[in-house]
Amino acid sequence: MGTNLFSFVIVLGILIFFHELGHFLVARLFGVGVEKFSLGFGPRIFGRKIGITDYRLSAIPLGGYVKMVGEEPDAELDPKDIPISFTHKHLAKKFCIVAAGPLFNLVLALIIFFILFLVSGTYILKPTIGEIIADSPAYKAGLQNKDMIIAIDGTSVVDWEDMAKMITNCNGRDLSLTVKRQDELLEINIRPERSPGKNIFGEDIQRYVIGIASAGDVYQEKLSVFRSFTESIAQTYGITKLTIISIIKLIQGTVSTKTLGGPIMIAEMAGQQARQGVMNLVFFIALLSINLAILNFLPIPVLDGGHLMFFLIEAIMGRPVNNKTREVAQQVGIFILIMLMVFVFYNDIARIFFS
Repeated sequence: MGTNLFSFVIVLGILIFFHELGHFLVARLFGVGVEKFSLGFGPRIFGRKIGITDYRLSAIPLGGYVKMVGEEPDAELDPKDIPISFTHKHLAKKFCIVAAGPLFNLVLALIIFFILFLVSGTYILKPTIGEIIADSPAYKAGLQNKDMIIAIDGTSVVDWEDMAKMITNCNGRDLSLTVKRQDELLEINIRPERSPGKNIFGEDIQRYVIGIASAGDVYQEKLSVFRSFTESIAQTYGITKLTIISIIKLIQGTVSTKTLGGPIMIAEMAGQQARQGVMNLVFFIALLSINLAILNFLPIPVLDGGHLMFFLIEAIMGRPVNNKTREVAQQVGIFILIMLMVFVFYNDIARIFFS
């Protein structure tokens, strides 16, 4: 329990710090005054004031905020503060300031993946056969355990995932496998068959397979600085894309809402990753950072995405959305977030006591 709580605070603290740092740095870049930079909500525990900014740690560690000068459009403002007022900045600058928070969470994930790839390289699953299903195409074609598939139709196979993708995309046509068996190279013709299965979202799918399982042989490949950078971009993009698709499928009802988790689930997972090692915990932080970025980009009032939506409407209409509409939208946004929090807490509790 202690490990879970400590890991949760560390993970959340890092995610919040980078998110708010994004807002803060871009606000200062565009000359907007920042009154408060807070990690946490509620009463101030301690901090330090530098210039007009109060850098503080607050009592409730479930978020954070950057309070900018003139942030509220209808707030009374001293004339001398107008040059550093958020409201009085160009619309494009305000858009960038708000978007910087979630973008910095993506940057954090990118940095973490880059460091992990640079330090540990990447682990590649060899296309080595470990099990052959009886009466499958592989069984009938004479494939054996420990065979390594090194090419398909003359195209080199990089790893197990690459091989599986080539087989899946064959549309059922005959394939010529180049197989390494001990010190001998063999050419084996095989016709994949359609088989029911499930994708990563739990959806029923049909795919072409030959009926083999991996032997689990892996090797470590060290990466250069450039490869580490390109791989970190690919990893961040891949997880971001997967997260967006997951959200769409949740809305469509394809993916069960039982998969949603709240603070309790995050604390448990953070504790598990911490016990498995620092590298696991750091990777988990990167995953959460991407999820936090995508969540904040959702066009829900109160979230950054809601503010960006209002800015886009303002750009199209040529005038700001009136305060009454903003207030109603903010109330709807708060209601949605409260209901979401209640739901994920319910999921967390149900997972603990009824699973």
